[in-house]
Amino acid sequence: MPPGIAPPPAASPVRTPVVTHPAAPVTVLAIGGNALLSGGPRATIAEQFAAARQLGRPVAELVRAGHRVVVTHGNGPQVGFIKRRADLAAELAPELPLLDLDMCVADSQGSIGYILVRGLSDALPAGSLPVALLTHTVVDPDDPAFARPTKPIGTHYERAEAERLAARYGWAVADDAGRGWRRVVPSPAPQAVVELDAVAALLDAGHVVVAGGGGGIPVTRGPDGALCGVEAVVDKDATSALLASALGADELIVTTGVERIALDWGTPRHRDLDRMDAAQAREHLAAGQFPEGSMGPKVRSALDFLASGGHRVLITSPGALSEALHGTTGTRIVPTAGATRSVNGDHDSDRDRDRDSKAASSGNGNTTASEP
Repeated sequence: MPPGIAPPPAASPVRTPVVTHPAAPVTVLAIGGNALLSGGPRATIAEQFAAARQLGRPVAELVRAGHRVVVTHGNGPQVGFIKRRADLAAELAPELPLLDLDMCVADSQGSIGYILVRGLSDALPAGSLPVALLTHTVVDPDDPAFARPTKPIGTHYERAEAERLAARYGWAVADDAGRGWRRVVPSPAPQAVVELDAVAALLDAGHVVVAGGGGGIPVTRGPDGALCGVEAVVDKDATSALLASALGADELIVTTGVERIALDWGTPRHRDLDRMDAAQAREHLAAGQFPEGSMGPKVRSALDFLASGGHRVLITSPGALSEALHGTTGTRIVPTAGATRSVNGDHDSDRDRDRDSKAASSGNGNTTASEP
């Protein structure tokens, strides 16, 4: 080596991708944006990293059990923080660009993807590498949701403060399931995930894929095929169900703020549920048991996934996920009795599988307050 020339850095260790057979079952794990926060008065980045590390163990269990895993995530609080921060910065420094919601969603995908990859990396088996992918979700420009904002984002406020901010910034605001008032924005239905083939290729290469973040960057497709960002936030549960269906996933897992969903939430008749079938879920949804901004979108997404051939939906809290994977907690929504289902890659206990066929006659329904 010539004098004064530093030696080249040592090569980084190469992690050989896990060889995953394309027939291995796919599980889509959808994490709520609020599930990464403790719910305190001041959100911190540190608590989001801690929440991501907590998810490492159950995700590693799925990988060791032979599942190909896609992790999706919400961004309700985070996208609101990003938008608010950008608006305030632009007031102080007008030369800084304002950020539209599609840019804010992209920003949240990058930051939350980074947090999740960091949190999962140490827990996964050797050779299983988590990869975060920016994804676009195509929506219909004529979706009526654009005229009817319903998706809560950002901070919870007292009503008076929310109305003051709404008057100042032109927001639409609404009560968020009794937990405070928040800004609400359009939430059009997802039609397609643009990067679907890339997600499938990464899965087949043995990677754990973080994708579909925040419901995907909302875009419309022009006559020439070009994508154009729009002012909206797509519901992450709806996109998770769409992605799970398109990938032929066996199971959709949704984490939320409660360990199990319940009927008659917040009343003396409150009862937690272990299991229900699709017909029961549809009946209770129609009866108003599952409020919007709470468990309603999750149950609708579960029904969409089961109707497309999915085998099972599990809903539970992040802290209880490991126990739920072993059948000791959580709420399972399964196809109505008589539907043909595969048990490939089933990580439930034998007791839980035996109970699947009894779900329609169990008399259980379903609901709970949760987060977007």
